[in-house]
Amino acid sequence: MENMKEHELFEIIVLQWLKNRRLLTPLVFGGGTMLRLCHELPRYSVDLDFWFYRKTDYSLYFENLVASLRKDYILTDAAEKHFTLVLEIQPEAGRKRLKIEIRKEVAPPGSTEEKIAFSTAGSTQVLLRGFTLQRMAQNNLNAFLDRGEIRDVFDLEFIMRRGVNLDLNPDTIRKLYVRLQSLTRHDMDVKLGSLLTPEWRSYYGSQGFSWLKGKLQKPEG
Repeated sequence: MENMKEHELFEIIVLQWLKNRRLLTPLVFGGGTMLRLCHELPRYSVDLDFWFYRKTDYSLYFENLVASLRKDYILTDAAEKHFTLVLEIQPEAGRKRLKIEIRKEVAPPGSTEEKIAFSTAGSTQVLLRGFTLQRMAQNNLNAFLDRGEIRDVFDLEFIMRRGVNLDLNPDTIRKLYVRLQSLTRHDMDVKLGSLLTPEWRSYYGSQGFSWLKGKLQKPEG
């Protein structure tokens, strides 16, 4: 867990670095790392995920970001793909790499708000724009139904425990149940457990997603 805390501090440092250079201004912070740093999600997340807040010249932004990163970090990967901008950096040789992924997509109106990113392992706080919890719940639901990754449903349950509700139709609930049933012991113990602190690992190891299943009220059929 000490390595995870060190990596999390690096995430905060990079967010502050982006903000100081006004490279954070056109972006919306999302994904598990946003939930971790802005809402204290009880799992570690190792990438920085963004969307755009407004229409932007994606190629020009990418060129400026790459040029700036090269001045202060080791840039191990940089690619402008069809749907995303992908970069990977290291603070120095031998250190864990940080992946930055920016979707070439503008966040829907009303889906973002100002947030403060911070880590309990440090004192730096970064004011930025991120998705609302309501939007994140929908994003996590869509992602889990699409790819079945356990971290997506873990994040969804966390958000719903915060009082956010989704108006799900019976068909969507059935699909969600099928995905939940497909999760394996390896998913719980390794894919998720390795990112949780011991007390949360113990809870999910014994209880699984029983709270979420009860909240959904599985429909007949």
